[in-house]
Amino acid sequence: MSWFKQLQKERVDIGFESYSPNFYYKNSRVTAIFTADLDQLKSLMPAEVLAQVQPLQIWPGRGLVALTAYSYRYCDNDSYNEIGLSVVTSKPGSSSFGPFTLLGQSVSNDFWGYVLKLPVNTELARVRGVVGYNLPKWLTDIRYEETGNSVVVEIFDAQTRQLDVTLETRKLDELSGKESMVRNSFTNIDQKGRLTTGYAVSRQLSHASSTSADSVRLGLTEGGLSTYIKALKLGKLVKYEYVPEFQSALYSPKPL
Repeated sequence: MSWFKQLQKERVDIGFESYSPNFYYKNSRVTAIFTADLDQLKSLMPAEVLAQVQPLQIWPGRGLVALTAYSYRYCDNDSYNEIGLSVVTSKPGSSSFGPFTLLGQSVSNDFWGYVLKLPVNTELARVRGVVGYNLPKWLTDIRYEETGNSVVVEIFDAQTRQLDVTLETRKLDELSGKESMVRNSFTNIDQKGRLTTGYAVSRQLSHASSTSADSVRLGLTEGGLSTYIKALKLGKLVKYEYVPEFQSALYSPKPL
């Protein structure tokens, strides 16, 4: 708890009275970063956002998306599971130099993105995310389970209740116990039509990564989220991150 004692909460109005940052005390995540069709990514981002940030072009015609499964076991708004699908972008107001920009973000652990989809499995998390953070959340069944060697995440279709997406990832052996601080920022539009930006700072306590395609298996069906992902024309796995233990502080968005 010592890290959280260093962070000062402030009262904010985000469509309701709350406190920022929101604390996430004990959590796990897995992230798979894939190449995707650059034109398709741009078509899914509002023009106002594209005027400030650009999807990173890793090579001609290909951008990057990050698919992340979170298990928030203990946080300020109870416990819940969440799936994030985001476009990796440049920083607002700065030029994008493709892989060089990505390298710079990786070295500084300061990443930027535009969130495409963000389903959650509790109504409290959905309402706070939609009203308070302008994020594309909806309520559905999400199961985050660990086996001996894998993390298996199942996302169900909110309309049909049928299995939609399966993300199965390998537990990596060479875990680092060295504390790593990572900042993830996002740009979007609030309910008043204003450009806003928010961010989360994560304190990674146990983590590892891999570039092996064998680390991740993505199973898609005919469900709504699967259909959406298929349209992105995913390609090569660029990086897989296994973070079985981290803490985080999510700050409320402000006008850009």
